[in-house]
This record gives sequence, structure tokens and C-alpha cells, in this order.
Amino acid sequence: MAQVEVGGAPPQDGAGQALVPLRRNWRFQALWAGSAASMLGARMADTAYPLLLLAMTGSSAMAGAFGGVQMTASLVFGVHGGSTADRHDRRTVLIIADGVRCLVTCSIPVALWLHCLTVVQTLLVAVVIGAATAYTGPTRLLAVRSVVPKAQLRQALSQDEARANGSSLLGPPIAGFLFGVGRQAPFLGTAFGSLVAFAAACVVRFDTAGAGGGRPRGSALEGFRYLVHSRDLRPTLAVACVLNLCSTALVLPVIVLLRSHGTHTGGIGLALSGEAVGGILGALLIGRLHRLMGPGKLLLASTWICVPLFFAPLLPGGAVTVFLALVVTMLSMPALRVMVDVLIFQQVEDELRGRVVAATMMLFMLGVPAGMFGSGLLLDWFSPGATLAFFAALLAAALVPATLSRRLRGAVWPA
Repeated sequence: MAQVEVGGAPPQDGAGQALVPLRRNWRFQALWAGSAASMLGARMADTAYPLLLLAMTGSSAMAGAFGGVQMTASLVFGVHGGSTADRHDRRTVLIIADGVRCLVTCSIPVALWLHCLTVVQTLLVAVVIGAATAYTGPTRLLAVRSVVPKAQLRQALSQDEARANGSSLLGPPIAGFLFGVGRQAPFLGTAFGSLVAFAAACVVRFDTAGAGGGRPRGSALEGFRYLVHSRDLRPTLAVACVLNLCSTALVLPVIVLLRSHGTHTGGIGLALSGEAVGGILGALLIGRLHRLMGPGKLLLASTWICVPLFFAPLLPGGAVTVFLALVVTMLSMPALRVMVDVLIFQQVEDELRGRVVAATMMLFMLGVPAGMFGSGLLLDWFSPGATLAFFAALLAAALVPATLSRRLRGAVWPA
């Protein structure tokens, strides 16, 4: 693995020139700020829209419909989003997608102000936001790579991990507080976040080489074919997808357990915030973990640690135990996400990169509804403890063949 040495001569780019510190790379920082604002607005929306629909309809099912519709739209448009990133000017795609999302997000506070908001409009907004995310996701990832030298990419991705986990930590409580101030308040916040992201996309120019310069080879599904045919990536993605599914499935039985022990909703929220806290701390460990072990060993060690931690909610301590278990679980997750970037996104040729990014994101996203549905179904028949044990066993079963793979255990970081 190539490493940037500490001390001695300053790091250099491929031309032998000293690199500008990442904090002074205004294009990256502008894109990061826009992405951070958008992510914070999205995490606020995850809480605000269900609260709004629950207040409008009194239906818990309708309150959960926004997230389901949004994710379905992201999955439906995901393949086309990756193909578009490879076939068209990426900056134009980012500007259009962010602009559309900004407009539809602004329509909610306007409709509330005019007292004409309907459930149909709210769900249509969910469709548009989900579809826009399918286009901005791969395009924004590629934009970051075009404004950051390769020697600084891990540092940039570590900062990006801190952004994502910080938004997950701050978004829900901010949305809840603003919703108490007034129904329009959280949606004004989400609209502002979308506006900042759109402004950053308009201001920052980035290299779009490989896009818009002719028809790239292969179909829209070429990204999936690339992942399936790679002997090195198949076991990595299989373990990562099962881990994502099981981690999502952990939430519902934990909530049921804590409620059965008399934990109030505020305590449950604080316990679940351990995931974001662990992610923020883990972002600081990315470089150290990557230097400590190869990608295969990092994947196996990080995932095996999660197996016994699935039983932590059954131990005494309630919300405190859950919080600490989630912190420990998440410490290595940012390093794993950056590992996927290093092994996949940085290695594939540019003309195929958008489709590979979209395919990987879709495979990971599929674990979210599968985990939520699976845990809910099991909880109808079994106890929370049995449900946790099932997903711990599922994760362990997925790890056994991967652990026995010498090829995976001996994998090294690309130069």
C-alpha cells in the first residue's frame, strides 16, 4: 500500500510538485460543504417527513411510506444513474440533479405556508428525491476524485466519512427540535441544505474526462458484470452486503428490547446514536487500520468482531450497553467503506467507473429494506433475543467461506 510519509520531504504529486494541503483545496472543500449540507438536510428529512405524515394522517404505515418510496426510487433509477455518469458530462448531471432536488424540496415549505400540502405531493417529492439521489450519488463520488490528488484521496475520504456520520448524529435531533418550533422549520432546513449543494455544484468545475466524449463500451448493467466476474471482489462484496443487511436488522429488535425494559424514547435515541459516534471516531482510525492490516484481514477482523456484539443488547445495562456496543461495532466501518473505494472505485477505468459505483451502491442499499423487513417478520414469531441470534448466525455463516479463502486473507493494498 502506498503511504504518505510523515516528516521529511513534503508529499508530491505525479509531476514532482508539492501537494497543496487538503484544507486549502477550495474545490474539494466546496464540494464537501455542499455534500455535508445536503447530507444533513437528508438526515433531517428522514425524521421530519415521517413526523409530518403522521400528523397529517395519523397512520404509522403512511409515516413510514416516505422512506420506502424514496429508497425504491433510488433503486429503480440506480442503474440509469451510473450509466448517465459514464455517458454524459458529470458536472452537468450533478447540477441538474441537485437543482431538481432543490426545487422539489422547496415545494414542501411553500405548500405548508399556503395550507395546500397533500399526501400525494409529499410522496411525489419522495420519488423525485430518491431518483435524484441515484444520479448525484455516483457523480459526486467521481467529482471528489477529480479534484483531489491520489496521494490525498484517503484523507479526503476520511473527512467524507466524518461528514456522513456527523450528519447522522445531528440530523434527527435537529429535525425533532425544529418540528416542535413549527411544521415548516425542518423543511426550510432541508431546502437550505439542497440549495447549498446545488450552489457548490454550479461553482466548482471538475474534470469530466471519460464522460461525454463518445459512447462508452458495454451496457448499463456493465457495472454488475464487472463486480460478478472479479474473483477478488466477489467475496469482499458478499461479506459487505450481508454485514449491511444484518446491521440494518439490528435496529428494530434493539428498540423492542429497550422498550420492554422501560427505556423512554429519548434514551432509545441516545442509545442508537452510538452508531454515529462510533463512525465519527472510526473516521480518525482509517489510515491507521489500513496500515495495520491488508484489506482482506481488515474485512474479516472487523466483521467477526460484530458477531458477538449482536448479543450485547441482551446484557445488563440497557441503553448504555447498546450505545457502547454500537460505538465498538462502528469503529472499523469507515475503514471498510474506504477500503471498498480503494479496491473498486479507484481501480476500474474511468469510462466504466460510474456504472461500477452505482452497482456497488445498489447492492449495499438492497440490504436496508431486506434487513428491516426480515427483522420485522422474525419479531412477529420470535423474541428479540432469538432474532438477534439469527442475524448473528447469518453473518457468521457468510464469514466462514470468506475466512477460509487464502486469496482474501492474503489480499494486499494496490500500489
